[in-house]
Amino acid sequence: MKKTTFVALLLLSSQCVADNLGSTLQSIESEWASIYYKTPKARQGSAYRQLLEKATLLKKQHPKAAEPIFWEAVIKATSADTQSALSALSLVNEAKELLLEAININPNAMDGSAYVTLGTLYYMVPKWPIAFGDNDKAKELLETALEINPNGIDSNYYYGDFLLTQDRPKEAKKYFEHAANAPARPEQVFADSQLKTEAQKALDKIRKEETGKKLVASFSNASSIRY
Repeated sequence: MKKTTFVALLLLSSQCVADNLGSTLQSIESEWASIYYKTPKARQGSAYRQLLEKATLLKKQHPKAAEPIFWEAVIKATSADTQSALSALSLVNEAKELLLEAININPNAMDGSAYVTLGTLYYMVPKWPIAFGDNDKAKELLETALEINPNGIDSNYYYGDFLLTQDRPKEAKKYFEHAANAPARPEQVFADSQLKTEAQKALDKIRKEETGKKLVASFSNASSIRY
């Protein structure tokens, strides 16, 4: 066999592997979004378990790829909501380690999504001694995600959500606006559209509260006027 022919076959084989990884990841992503947003809570547990098997198998097939590890982490983290408190804590700890592993392999994979998810876990889970919650660490991770993908729907939405938990709605507003106006990615239109809707809801709530505060201030000023 000629050397050029052999090299061509290797390149073709690599492309087939990449195409298979990409298509399977997209399938996992679509199925996860369907479970998370559409499936009744009572049926989510079993659905997540079946999807986790697919992600774990894909990780075995592509041990050097960060993306399957990321999705294994996401599935474990979101399925924690369907478990008992003790089981949920175990799952989020496992998800944390998987996300760190994915970042170690390729921090830029999926536009830094592992940083977004890990940062979100850090501000959502309880603090020590119950779990590993840490707002400073969450801020660091989420800001890293924004550096990697400043126009991302998820990176902007979750940083905005984090700022809300810190009682900083004025700052959060900017990031929700960015998330709400960013175009959905063609490969995950459904999930992105859901998150854009959540960003718009958060924006509407902030604006409503701002309007309420202005009205209270105007009434207060008017009542202080003495004739």
